[in-house]
Amino acid sequence: MSGAATYQQLLQKVIDEVISPSAADVDHAARFPRAAIDAMSKAGLLALISSKDVGGMGEGMRAASYVVEKIAEACGSTAMIVCMHYVATAVIEKHGAQAIRRDIAAGKHLSTLAFSEAGSRSHFWAPVGTAAQSNGHIFLDNKKSWVTSADQADSYVWSSKPVAGDGASTIWLVPRLAAGIATVAPFDGLGLRGNASSPVTGTQVKMSEADRLGADGGGFDIMMGVVLPLFQVLNASCSLGTMEAAVKKSAAHVGATKFAHLGQSLADLPTIRAYVARAKIRTDSVRALLADTITALETGREDGMLRVLEIKAAAGEAALEVTDLAMRVCGGAAFRKDVGVERNFRDARAASVMAPTSDVLYDFIGKAVCGLPLF
Repeated sequence: MSGAATYQQLLQKVIDEVISPSAADVDHAARFPRAAIDAMSKAGLLALISSKDVGGMGEGMRAASYVVEKIAEACGSTAMIVCMHYVATAVIEKHGAQAIRRDIAAGKHLSTLAFSEAGSRSHFWAPVGTAAQSNGHIFLDNKKSWVTSADQADSYVWSSKPVAGDGASTIWLVPRLAAGIATVAPFDGLGLRGNASSPVTGTQVKMSEADRLGADGGGFDIMMGVVLPLFQVLNASCSLGTMEAAVKKSAAHVGATKFAHLGQSLADLPTIRAYVARAKIRTDSVRALLADTITALETGREDGMLRVLEIKAAAGEAALEVTDLAMRVCGGAAFRKDVGVERNFRDARAASVMAPTSDVLYDFIGKAVCGLPLF
């Protein structure tokens, strides 16, 4: 390899040497993939979208989508951790202090989003937790319902009601080790088992004005302008990587599995090939929509926000179908861990119920198409 390695080359090395070999164990043990995150850090990939002026790679949404998709093809848990880190980083890059930005660019700081709350559920834009001013400090009281990397991240990009300003919310950078922060028992879920998702509570967490990201009451604009476009694209990239893995694994299985008495493989059956074809078409359709969504955002196209709403719903629902087809194609063998499609099947269940859920997005898309206000 001559010259500096590209981020694609750096990524492939981390996937081949660390992420892929440990993915099954991360899932089985519901273990946070610390070795993978450390390898991403060492390769500079946690700083992918950090600005060059603080030591980052200075890449954008398209590169982040590529990285998340490729990781998801190997390990959905690691991909979701990186997805959340990149989205949090985008907010910090725009509104955070130089010191934190430099720490992220140096691979010393993992961040994540803490938006969804027990009181407002998947309506992440409407926190019910409070931020109250007293004796020159701000005190946060919130019950976050789901936070990725909950007990592993160094900080949370955290939402609350405004202190005094107008608007629906205010965004803060909250250290995980701040007094008053607590996470519940380790995550033991159906899919994405290694991403350390957990409710997080904040009780009288003392903050200062310097910890605020953006203006008091300006959280909604940050959510819609920075968080939503990148999160929707990267969440869809997770789904796309999961679909690609399921298609490849199922195609490999049916090609290698034989009817000894007939001298044929499962792939020789037209019904099996039709299922594989359907899965491939759905996967490639999502890939095309994802590429168009990124292009719409990069070029400032008028339909950019509509594409943002569409892409997560389209990818999440397609992932359910594609992984279901993979299970059907592989038959009884699909239930074996070594075939691998059952992990893709379980991981794919998350996207459609992760805020904003597919049902919420369908409502927004319908409003947009009908010319109605979204909120």
